[in-house]
Amino acid sequence: MVSFAFFQIQPLQRSNQPNSPISFFNGNIAQYCSLPKKNMIIASELSTSERAPSPPKLPNIGSDRDTNSEGLGKGALEFLESFLSFFSTSLLYFINPPLHPSVDPKHVLTGNFAQVDELPPIDCLVVEGELPQSLNGTYIRNGPNPLHQPRGPHHLFEGDGMLHSIRLSDGRATFCSRYVKTYKYALEDNVGFPIFPNILSGFHSFGLANTSLSLFSNRLFALGESDLPYSIHLSEEGDIETIGRCDFDGKAFINMTAHPKIDPETGETFAFRCSPIPPYITFFSIDKEGSKQQDVPIFSMTDPTFVHDFSITKQYIVFSESQIEMNPLRLMMCKGMPVSAELDKVPRIGVLPRYASTDSEIRWFEAPGFNAMHAINAWEEGDEEIILVAPNAISIENLFHSIEKVHFSLEKVRINLRSGSVTRTTLSQKNLELGSINPSYVGKRNRYGYMGIGKMIPKMSGVVKIDLELECEVSRRLYGAGCFGGEPLFVAKDGASEEDDGYIVSYVHDEKSGASRFVVMDAKSQTLDVVAAVKLPRRVPYGFHGLFVKDGDIREIH
Repeated sequence: MVSFAFFQIQPLQRSNQPNSPISFFNGNIAQYCSLPKKNMIIASELSTSERAPSPPKLPNIGSDRDTNSEGLGKGALEFLESFLSFFSTSLLYFINPPLHPSVDPKHVLTGNFAQVDELPPIDCLVVEGELPQSLNGTYIRNGPNPLHQPRGPHHLFEGDGMLHSIRLSDGRATFCSRYVKTYKYALEDNVGFPIFPNILSGFHSFGLANTSLSLFSNRLFALGESDLPYSIHLSEEGDIETIGRCDFDGKAFINMTAHPKIDPETGETFAFRCSPIPPYITFFSIDKEGSKQQDVPIFSMTDPTFVHDFSITKQYIVFSESQIEMNPLRLMMCKGMPVSAELDKVPRIGVLPRYASTDSEIRWFEAPGFNAMHAINAWEEGDEEIILVAPNAISIENLFHSIEKVHFSLEKVRINLRSGSVTRTTLSQKNLELGSINPSYVGKRNRYGYMGIGKMIPKMSGVVKIDLELECEVSRRLYGAGCFGGEPLFVAKDGASEEDDGYIVSYVHDEKSGASRFVVMDAKSQTLDVVAAVKLPRRVPYGFHGLFVKDGDIREIH
């Protein structure tokens, strides 16, 4: 999800002097973090969990540029650590009015939102049914899990990214939890306390990578939109390793959406970056071999709109411009979060040809009252219409401080390219978010969507199957009293001939017993019957988006 520091600060002027306090920024942060830890940890700043192992060196993969730096003076590093700690603490004192419950760590980080430790691979017990013998691969889900107890304001959407995976092989299951070893993680793990307040977690190269995962160009990535993606390796034993931050041979700049779209037929990946300064949106693509193509700045988006997700069709890219806007000055002037809802603004939908070289080819269509944070799918119908399926956030002004007051209405939006008209159909009266489809149908007409039933996003009380053709709910499963899951992820059976021939998977937590399970459901059954449930070795905190990587794809990852 959005990091509340979704703005980039220009880097400090670098010094060529080897012992300059700021010459540190010339080097790889992993080099700095490999130095011995200082005895600077204050007891009240420590979480009750055991500290994670020291992070491995983080090469800046995908780049030919030399990131090593010599001559890091010990005194300079001590000065830098002291300065950053002083800066962090002083800033929090300066902007520390009484905390709203939505950003009070004592309120936010409770129950199944509280932090957990890393966990090495451990075998798990199947406690209900049997895992399908054909379901071989790894389900891996991302989510926020602060390494250190926050010193100041902390929002639900913030926190260092932690990956929770369960490897399935011949009916057996192995669970593992590991942090994404971002530059921010490595630096703060070394000094033993949070250096950057959460409101500043969007510093260039200091993102959280806590939102999603994506597999493209034979690489597995953990993503968060305030930074570039981090490459991830899955071992045969079920462990998770961070390889490094990927800038695609130096062609990717600052950050990238956490929701890239992969064309299942061409292997191309489509993405964008969002910025609080013009151009507010910049579109780009990555070819099948992993080479990033030219940027297409979208200057026709004239407001600093926060865009979290988008859609593709066979010929077009579809952006939703909502009423949520970025305003870092609000933060700098101590007027609250750097995002706000501009309720006088009329939302729009932008349609850009896939291979446009400039934004002169984009067309904008007004869609009053339509605020989509996520997109489920989009496709073309004939030569004149585009269909977009997305949850519409009603009462969007509450999105960041009272998300329980936001109702997410799943809608089917019909955009007529000839007449310019936009018509919308509500597909369910339920509060539905965090959905998935059969990934083989991305960008083309599909019939089924699988949506989480919202209790308080991302805490979901069940899952529904929506028939997009009949425009209604056709199946449903509730997890039971006091039990909540997350995003219901569809996994197709190998060789499936029908769109819904597969499984729905999710972690489900029982708040009464404190136990978590991995649940596999039959996507074709009328009641989404549970096929298998795996008891996990400890609870899995509520999180965001996941991915199922099949064994054949794991072997191809590099």
